[in-house]
Amino acid sequence: MRVLRDPLGKDEAPRGMVMSIGNFDGVHVGHQAVLRHVVERARSLGTVSAAMTLDPHPTKILRPHQAPMLLTTLEQRLELIERCGLELALVVPFTRSLAAMEAETFVRDVLVQRLAVREVYIGKNFRFGTDRRGDVDLLMRMGQALGFTAAAAPIVEVDGKVVSSTRVRAAIAEGRVDEAWAMLGRALYADGEVMIGERLGRRLGFPTLNIDVTNELHPGKGVYVTAVHIPSFRRTFPSVTNVGVRPTMYEDSTITIESHLLDFTADVYKEPVRLFFLHRLREEMLFPSAAQLMAQIRSDVETATLWFVKRPIETLDLVVRPGL
Repeated sequence: MRVLRDPLGKDEAPRGMVMSIGNFDGVHVGHQAVLRHVVERARSLGTVSAAMTLDPHPTKILRPHQAPMLLTTLEQRLELIERCGLELALVVPFTRSLAAMEAETFVRDVLVQRLAVREVYIGKNFRFGTDRRGDVDLLMRMGQALGFTAAAAPIVEVDGKVVSSTRVRAAIAEGRVDEAWAMLGRALYADGEVMIGERLGRRLGFPTLNIDVTNELHPGKGVYVTAVHIPSFRRTFPSVTNVGVRPTMYEDSTITIESHLLDFTADVYKEPVRLFFLHRLREEMLFPSAAQLMAQIRSDVETATLWFVKRPIETLDLVVRPGL
């Protein structure tokens, strides 16, 4: 997939595209539905399929105190958009001057004059332009007058409720990673780097990787069945991960993410990894002694091992980017 990072400036984009516009945070099943529709429509018309996304997220600029913790980094977002089959991504730098542009001006100057779009699809709740006046109704009206087609993206439900990035964030924050998986259409993951820790797990008999994740949002405190992809080994390893403050051994409140790999002992400090959250086992707990903590960890490892017996790594279709 080709990526243009200044499509309203120096980068020349193709004209006559079929396009979707949105934030696409998480690229959940609702986003995927409209993006795949864009791909199908572009193929039928013999033109380019494209997604226009904003970076940073508008609330980071306009209302930073209300900005949500994002599900994906920009590079993860582009990776997931590409998985939907798009040929082109237009990353529009979001600024206050762009936010101040009238919605009608954006349609005329950008979508029509600069890009000459043929079809545009946006989410029912997506807004653009000054005072967020631009919506799908405005696009449809202007499209009729200016020669392009516009429509609302299809609504997708999971468990009888509309899927949204907000709903996915809530599930992740509460540790409901199975529910997040259903809404994302993939296992939740975070990218990070293996850091040198205090080797507490090794002393307890369960060595861990201390992972410093780059994603803004990760699951709430608890113990999870996970998988860790290590690029240098070109493998994804089953694991158990604790997200929390390790209350049995420490009194501070620093949250760490530590993964015990079920079949791995090598030194990978400072290496990039991708951590997949597959299933929540339990809450983080305070144990009366280190011995009882070790017994619980042993039980967690046994439970995770059985989980992977029923669901082998190779059957999970985990999103692993080439080179990571």
